[in-house]
Amino acid sequence: MLNIADTLHRWCREQRPFALATVVNVSGSAPLPVGTSVAVDAVGTAVGSISGGCVEGAVYELCQQVLHHQQAPQRAWFGYSDEDAFAIGLTCGGELDVLVQRIDPATCPHLTTALTDAAEGRATAVAQVVDGPAHLLGGHHTLNSGGALSSTDLDADTSRMVATQARAVLRTGRTARSTLGGTAATCPDPLTVLVHVAATRPRLLIFGAIDFAAALSQVGRFLGFQVTVCDARPVFATSARFPHADEVVVDWPHRYLERTTVDERTAICVLTHDAKFDIPLLRRALTLPVGYVGAMGSRRSHEERLRLLEEAGVTAGHLAALHSPIGLDLGAHTPEETALSITAEIIAHTNGASGLPLSQRTGPIHRTAAPGSAKGPTPFPARSGGGGTGGRRRPAALGVRELP
Repeated sequence: MLNIADTLHRWCREQRPFALATVVNVSGSAPLPVGTSVAVDAVGTAVGSISGGCVEGAVYELCQQVLHHQQAPQRAWFGYSDEDAFAIGLTCGGELDVLVQRIDPATCPHLTTALTDAAEGRATAVAQVVDGPAHLLGGHHTLNSGGALSSTDLDADTSRMVATQARAVLRTGRTARSTLGGTAATCPDPLTVLVHVAATRPRLLIFGAIDFAAALSQVGRFLGFQVTVCDARPVFATSARFPHADEVVVDWPHRYLERTTVDERTAICVLTHDAKFDIPLLRRALTLPVGYVGAMGSRRSHEERLRLLEEAGVTAGHLAALHSPIGLDLGAHTPEETALSITAEIIAHTNGASGLPLSQRTGPIHRTAAPGSAKGPTPFPARSGGGGTGGRRRPAALGVRELP
């Protein structure tokens, strides 16, 4: 839903009802992730995409039906059709579970507030009920600025439970499903919420004002990072040399790191390969709750760096978190190739992926993390190309039912 926050924010301000189709579950090689939405207004204007094109027509028609006839929320399943390659379905072999519902902005002002925050770049979370008691299905519950849940139809205990989960998912920076309750001590009826997250840009801290840092700052900016370049040498650390950085800082690296703000989504790249900068910087970086720490240098430099860090009192557990030599083995030589190698490793680490060629892996190409298992930084909003092979092929071209 928050992938089209700009438009939905405008429609809500104009009090314009619309139908919202949201991917609430995926399996196999689905082309777009959970939480992606399409919206259609009363005059037929459509925004967003949920499949890269292969089921958009069917979803559009279902949105029109739900909107104009003011129907209850409906569920649609789209999957691969073995019998007819041209049937409505996903030829990539994946399956999408889509929830379609009518949204009337006049009845949910808290959703308008969340969409405003997302459209203006502020962090926000919206918990959408996608499974559970019939009267709660499709409900949107938002975190307010104080971290409490804005909701009108959840009891106090359920509201606190959903708020706790929404705050946890917001900290990871990625949209995720969570199943809550199901026990007498909490909520007797299990409730599944899809927590939509609009996160602020994660930070990429680059230490060392060298050519590799210039290329890395450009790629990092492209991927959605808030990029900082820091170096103690004012002649090299200039905005003119790093036009793609959001911030260029002249300071000793370890001193800057001690005073700046980092979190679990922050990536730190140490490119100086100079012990007088590296050792105090890495000694500090490896103790921080950040998503990624990498250091540039040859294998010989790496061994010497480990020795010096051990002498400086860095524990074996902290040293194990260091990515050094930095980057994946792409055979990179130029600064631009090296920047791709580094960011590829950050992405792989973020998603718990192997970094192997897809041709050497089996199973679905697009993998979905278990709820609450998000790990490391989330450098950019999830994007995927269409298609892909692999995964199970299960017939079920299209199924639609009105929810009870």
